[in-house]
Formats: sequence, structure tokens, C-alpha cells
Amino acid sequence: MRRSIDDARDDHPPDEDRGPASWMVGLSDDCDSCGDLRVVLTLEEIGQAGTGVIAHLAPDTARRLRGAVAAALRELGEDPGP
Repeated sequence: MRRSIDDARDDHPPDEDRGPASWMVGLSDDCDSCGDLRVVLTLEEIGQAGTGVIAHLAPDTARRLRGAVAAALRELGEDPGP
């Protein structure tokens, strides 16, 4: 089973030296060594499909990532949301 949850481009200005990146969050159960359903986080350079990094996150690790993003938003003075 694979299910895409959300995806987008990063917000890096296109006139800089590095290429723009994309991210995708989904669900997958096709990791034989994981043994169960995982949150999948994919990061790759736009135009370089298939060459990015794919992380298979257990629920506890996905919550830790969510907490880190929320903490970073608070550091910026932004509301991290629900």
C-alpha cells in the first residue's frame, strides 16, 4: 500500500546557486525490512526524480520530526499550529 499525503517545492529563491528541492510525505507498507506501515519522507532536487533521499519513519520518529519542525517554527516566532 502506498498513499501520498502532501508534497510541495521548497521556498528557496530560484536565482541562488543550488537547485530547488521538493518534499513528499506519504504512507507505505512496502518496506520488507521495516515490517509495518511507515510514514515516508522524500527529499529530492527538482528535476532529479529518483535521486533523492527516502526516510521510512516509525510513528515515534515521525512524531519527533513533527516536534522538531514545531520547535523551529516557535523559534521563528511562528505558531506551529495543531
